[in-house]
Amino acid sequence: MTAPDAPGARTTHAIGMLLIATLFFASQDALTKHLVQTLPASQIVAVRFFFFALFALAYVRRRTGIRAAFRSRHAPLQICRGLLLSGEIIVFAYAIQFLGLAEMHTLFACFPLLVTALSAPLLGERVGWRRWLAVICGFIGTLIILQPGRGVFDPAALIALCAALMFALYNLLTRKVARDDSFDTSLAYMGVVGFVGAMLIAPFYWTPVNATEAAWLLCISTTSIIGHLLLIKSLELAPAVILQPFNYFILVWAMIIAFLLYGEVLSAASLFGAAIVVASGVFIARREYKLTRNARRVRADILPDAGGKLP
Repeated sequence: MTAPDAPGARTTHAIGMLLIATLFFASQDALTKHLVQTLPASQIVAVRFFFFALFALAYVRRRTGIRAAFRSRHAPLQICRGLLLSGEIIVFAYAIQFLGLAEMHTLFACFPLLVTALSAPLLGERVGWRRWLAVICGFIGTLIILQPGRGVFDPAALIALCAALMFALYNLLTRKVARDDSFDTSLAYMGVVGFVGAMLIAPFYWTPVNATEAAWLLCISTTSIIGHLLLIKSLELAPAVILQPFNYFILVWAMIIAFLLYGEVLSAASLFGAAIVVASGVFIARREYKLTRNARRVRADILPDAGGKLP
């Protein structure tokens, strides 16, 4: 019988927590789609980041202290990263006014492909021919999603792809700063700078809210915090390279919620394109996991005195 703290059990628990986290994130987007019909996207995001910033500060205060969390070797990049994330969420919330929830997520699912494609020129990382082939296949899948019934270059679809590009750039900056900065530092900057970034826009479009809208805003903020808590815990139990493929489960939740709440049904062509995008992303994630594992084995062989342990 497997012990609860065995690696296999820890990974299983991490995957379970991540799947629940993606459910909360999909629910958050569904609430955003409802609320953005009456409130500006920037205002919704500003409220979300206000509560998330409080959560981030409380979290790092218990672990390393707030002052220590803001000590960064890449402060300018951390600031750019926070501004980029808040901008991306505003663009996402704006686009979801014009696109279905499921359709939005099928387009947004291409962001890991953009991360891989941009990691070579921006981070100097080597991308092998297998991953480049997967990127090309994924982009073909994206074109299949875009084309049925709306044309390849529909403006609303381009807004969604813009959000995916911004999120890919955010991920690349996260990967870069993570080489020297701790997770607590990245979390603190993300929360505080994200809130400041949203507030640079929100006051110009601020709209009075009624009691119902205030309740929905609180629900959105709560789902965001719970989702991130589950995400953080899952990353404590298992490496990100193992968990990455399961992030795509948010697309499944989005399709289910979109059907139940809005009666959305994706066309067969869109489902086929989404399957290609997801399969390409999963292949890239598995390939990166294998490369990381092999690199660790090589370093363990080179440094036998370290017992295979890596810094």
